Parts: sequence; C-alpha cells; structure tokens
Amino acid sequence: MSDIRFTMIGIALIFAGFIVLGVFGQDHYNVAIQEKEFGDCFEYDDGKQVEVSCSEHMQDRALFFGLVIAIIASGIFFLIKGVRGKWDQDVKPQDKVGPDSSFPS
Repeated sequence: MSDIRFTMIGIALIFAGFIVLGVFGQDHYNVAIQEKEFGDCFEYDDGKQVEVSCSEHMQDRALFFGLVIAIIASGIFFLIKGVRGKWDQDVKPQDKVGPDSSFPS
C-alpha cells in the first residue's frame, strides 16, 4: 500500500475517533459527574428517574474510552507509518525523471 494511503487512513481514523467521542461521550460524562457529586447514578426513561449501578456505568465508560483511544492510536500509527514511508527510496530506475532517465527529453 502506498504511503499516501496510510497517511489518509491515519487522518480518517483520528477524525473518526474524535467524532465518536463527541457524539457518544456525553452520556459517559454525565454518569461520571453523578457519581462524583452525588454518589448515586440515575437514568431517565420517559421522564421517570431510574436508579442504576454506578460501577457498571463506570466500567462501560472505561470500555468506551478504551475504544476511542484505540481508534485514535491506530490513526496515529497509520499516520506515522505513512509519514515515515519510503517516499523517495522506492523509485524505480525506469521511472526517474532528469539526467540518466528512461524518458525522452
């Protein structure tokens, strides 16, 4: 796979990680505030308050942030792989341009 593709995949994965965090992260943020400030966690279904286990929600929060970190880290990996690629080293002799090239000038 070419180096520019790795760079584009890396940028896309980093962007997707931040989008996932922005769209789905608010629920996990609310649970953390409820646990820290009040000690009890609640969900709201049809306007009714339902008490839920804070420890289960904190585990879900840890898994969610682990997933987001994995997406962003894989994007960084692909970005570094694309940037550190062999851009100029893999030019075939018949594809070179300039003196001693195979193209007619």
